[in-house]
Amino acid sequence: MSRKGCLSVTKYFLFIFNLFFFILGSLLFSFGLWILFDRNSFATLIGSSYYALKVWSYVFCGVGILTMLMGFLGCLGSLKEIKCMLGFYFAFLLLLFLAQITIGILIYTQRNTLSTVVGEYAEGIIANYGTKSPLSDQEESWDFVQEQLQCCGWTSYKDWTENHAIKNSSVLLYPCSCRNDSQPGHPETNNTASDAPTGLCRAEGEWPVYKEGCTDNVKTWLTNNIITIVGICLGIALLELCLMTLSMFLCRTMGPNYDKLARYS
Repeated sequence: MSRKGCLSVTKYFLFIFNLFFFILGSLLFSFGLWILFDRNSFATLIGSSYYALKVWSYVFCGVGILTMLMGFLGCLGSLKEIKCMLGFYFAFLLLLFLAQITIGILIYTQRNTLSTVVGEYAEGIIANYGTKSPLSDQEESWDFVQEQLQCCGWTSYKDWTENHAIKNSSVLLYPCSCRNDSQPGHPETNNTASDAPTGLCRAEGEWPVYKEGCTDNVKTWLTNNIITIVGICLGIALLELCLMTLSMFLCRTMGPNYDKLARYS
């Protein structure tokens, strides 16, 4: 009787928990589609770039689909006592767990290489910024990063001196997204300065921009939020281990006569 009661508790606990996951995945997937098809409203509301919103919409849709799949396998496998679905559910969680560990190890061991690659990518965006109109998605996203983190360039604001549009211009230009309102000077945007490419402003002397590069601001943000990030990752990993243990316990406890998949074939 105790074994039967423990089996029932485990079964319905997995069902309720994965039903919550299925509903959460549906909401994430719907939210991702909403952002994807209504980016103009979201861009106006939160001040983000179209490219950043497109990336986040794909992230929400992908995470939503994976969460729905996991919830479906867990719900049906536990409620109908289908061992093969519980096996797929366990394998799915195990792959997620191993992927998180692998990504964490790679980020920690290759952090210097990763920083170099990201720096080269950012410097490439800066060098070619404003050479084509309108701005690309990557250029709009870099503007958003500089505005939110209040920084300029990757290592310092001097990175922008390598920009082709700024170097070849007959007037003194600087990136509008680097504008430091606490410094003197009056920005002249592309709406009034016809000789300034999109995203660049005309300066009247020294650039009124932030002097710090974005690399230091990113490191500062990570340092300030590292405890929260690690806590969330550990919480997700422990939850996955718990669900894997329960699914394996339920699968083993059901025994060979509990595989009911043949009933639905």
